[in-house]
Amino acid sequence: MNDTLHTSETQDFELAFEQKYVRVLISPELKIVICELLADYIPIEDFKEAFYQIGEIVKAGNYEKFIFDKRSLRAFHQPTMEWYFIYWKKEMLEYGVKTHRKILPDEKWFEKMVQIAKAQILQNYPDNIIDQLDIKYCDTIEEAIAK
Repeated sequence: MNDTLHTSETQDFELAFEQKYVRVLISPELKIVICELLADYIPIEDFKEAFYQIGEIVKAGNYEKFIFDKRSLRAFHQPTMEWYFIYWKKEMLEYGVKTHRKILPDEKWFEKMVQIAKAQILQNYPDNIIDQLDIKYCDTIEEAIAK
């Protein structure tokens, strides 16, 4: 799959794969992986499967930044966020992905749920890697690429 998507935000990115719930774009030159969620809810097993596949891309490349576009979500699932935060991010850090940019749905309740869940994860997992990561929230893909 070497289709190149031609939108202003992702013109320098190639489609790595697309499934029912996610679309993943890569730019080896920019060392960026973008994961765009395509549904309002993603079952945890499908989420893990997609992120294992993203992990294989990271392991095979030289990526440093992961952009996670969650704007399509309308449901918040704590166990999924916990797995992503504690296990997946930790493994990706070992392969050089230190920079994480997140684009949240434009819903204040969702942002509040993320804050509550993050605080709970940090409390439950005191040996987490958050201090080793550069995490910022952005409003657009373009902003996430630039920051």
